[in-house]
Amino acid sequence: MTADPARARERPEREGPALLQGLAICGVCGQRMTVRYHTRKDRLWPEYICQREGIDTATAICQSIPGLGIDEAIGKLLVETVTPMTLEVALQVQSEIEARADEADALRRQRVERARHEADLARRRFMEADPGNRLVVDVLEAEWNNNKLRALHDAQEELEHRRAQDHPELGEQRRQQILALATDFPRLWNDPKTPQRERKRMVRLLLEDVTLTKGDKIAVGVRFRGGAIQSLTFPLAQPAWQIRQTSAKVVAEIDALLDDYTEGQIAGILNARGRVSGEGLPFHPIRVRRLRRDYALKTRYDRLREAGMLTLDEIADLLGVSTQTVKIWRDRGLLRAHACNDKNECLCEHLGDDRPAKHQGRKLLKRRRFPDVASNRTKGVQCEA
Repeated sequence: MTADPARARERPEREGPALLQGLAICGVCGQRMTVRYHTRKDRLWPEYICQREGIDTATAICQSIPGLGIDEAIGKLLVETVTPMTLEVALQVQSEIEARADEADALRRQRVERARHEADLARRRFMEADPGNRLVVDVLEAEWNNNKLRALHDAQEELEHRRAQDHPELGEQRRQQILALATDFPRLWNDPKTPQRERKRMVRLLLEDVTLTKGDKIAVGVRFRGGAIQSLTFPLAQPAWQIRQTSAKVVAEIDALLDDYTEGQIAGILNARGRVSGEGLPFHPIRVRRLRRDYALKTRYDRLREAGMLTLDEIADLLGVSTQTVKIWRDRGLLRAHACNDKNECLCEHLGDDRPAKHQGRKLLKRRRFPDVASNRTKGVQCEA
């Protein structure tokens, strides 16, 4: 059995930010949805859940829908929609609906009166029957109890149920409240000092209910007081891991920068450009390295190797000199070295036909005792990016 909409509208607004508390209806089964809150970063995030059937039958819930985006869209829709003209038209339509509901009620009351009259006739026939004629008495009693009284009960129930559904009477005071909202509504709604409880009261003055359905997208059917309907659609909420995912643009920047810079240098460049990770944090070498691994980007070392760069040992073997000699050539700028990581490890370009003579290495070894060379040795090898 679905919840009574009139009763739901009259419930007092509870604490909590959920704008559609008591107004959200499940678009799958028609049940009224409840609200569950989650705390994230010291803020309450509403979620609309259809769980009554699941609770009664110990089965899975019908559907659950995040409520924050829906509440914001409903607020924006109301600000755009609520004008004196639209409210006046809505109230006129509401008056017409109430008039037709009164006519339907009159017909149902007639049906109740007919059922009551027939039940009274059946009771009198039963009371006036000869008690000795048990067969006739049994037939009349069954006719009275099983048919007429049941028909009377059904007619009365239908009258009360339909009256609750079809008679959302506003009353003159409520009408004046709605019309007064037209001029003050945008200001009151957007005022940060307005409590959420007051916004929920405004929503109840304007909306009949809101139907939520989750499929490939979230469909929202907004029914205003007076019968006007608006439809909205939203994409499904992204998983948490996808929300925290670093943007493809930043990943592409890292991929391009790896051609010329190490991970530590890339972190500095990204921070200087104002880039942040998917979690909104600044970059550091470890975060750049993690992204490179997650997206299977080629390392700086592999890129240099593909460009033909050689290690110091490979150059020493190629030229027939010691590794120490190659290091001296590198330190003195006779070899062009490129940093392959943030540990000051380098790969060097192939010398081709411009290879230094062996004696240049011996002369440079002697020059290491000079102050400027000793200073370079103390500071460590400086490789080009």
